[in-house]
Amino acid sequence: MSAGERLIVAVQKKGRLAEGGFDLIKRAGVKLAYGKDELLRKAENVALDLMLIRDDDIPSFVASGACDYGIVGENVLYEAQSRTERLQSLEIVLKLGFARCSLKLAAPKDGPIKTVEDLQGRSIATSYPGLTAKFLAERGVEAEMVEMGGSVEVAPRMGVADAICDLVSTGATLEANGLAAFETVLDSEAVLVRRSNVAPAKADIADLLTERFKGVIASRQTKYILLNAPRDRLEEVRAILPGNDAPTVAPVVGREDVVAVHAVCTEEVFWSTLEKLKSVGARSILVMPIEKMMA
Repeated sequence: MSAGERLIVAVQKKGRLAEGGFDLIKRAGVKLAYGKDELLRKAENVALDLMLIRDDDIPSFVASGACDYGIVGENVLYEAQSRTERLQSLEIVLKLGFARCSLKLAAPKDGPIKTVEDLQGRSIATSYPGLTAKFLAERGVEAEMVEMGGSVEVAPRMGVADAICDLVSTGATLEANGLAAFETVLDSEAVLVRRSNVAPAKADIADLLTERFKGVIASRQTKYILLNAPRDRLEEVRAILPGNDAPTVAPVVGREDVVAVHAVCTEEVFWSTLEKLKSVGARSILVMPIEKMMA
């Protein structure tokens, strides 16, 4: 297959998004060849090339046609689209379920800013001025954007701005700087995006990769549960199993009163779930991950 017929996917070169992207690609069965090129990684078993670039540049590379698809954070994509009209054509194909974070408005705990309305006429330090300004405009609030490339959380303490709009994962950084979040601007995760008019010769490769990604995501979110349960309490067990409609029920050798239950659960299985199962008589409960899954 010629170089022009190979699907080109942009992936972040370094960082959390890069780790998640490469893990997803690996789990999708793509074997990458090792080479000296720091910009391009070729797949050995699929007509696929990965272009390794900065996350902020991924939307532009995809929209320009240098890449066909890209793995990028929603926060980066939407900020880029808010600044550049030609990036509006980029389409989200799939949400990938990793690199989750939230873009939040925050202000000093002991200060007067507690709501979005309190930002009227104030200044906000942020690396996402486009998203922040759009969010405030939708609320009818006017504020000055103070664009910063980093260290946003120190801006109020240093007198640079009255409040901030920044990415938050655990909230520990806000706490350390005496800030409290009061509004979420965007809940973000990694997404697979594509440009319009991807060459037909690449469509089958793109479809194959997307379906495999869906399988990997489904398997991460799904657990396989095995347990023994009293036959006369089977309906109670079934009601407790999360996200399962039809478990497999099999006899247990030498026990007429007990059955074996096998279930694929599409919702998260908590310790409390196991405790509830035990309370209705379930025993020998096993919860196992699913490596691959295809509907």
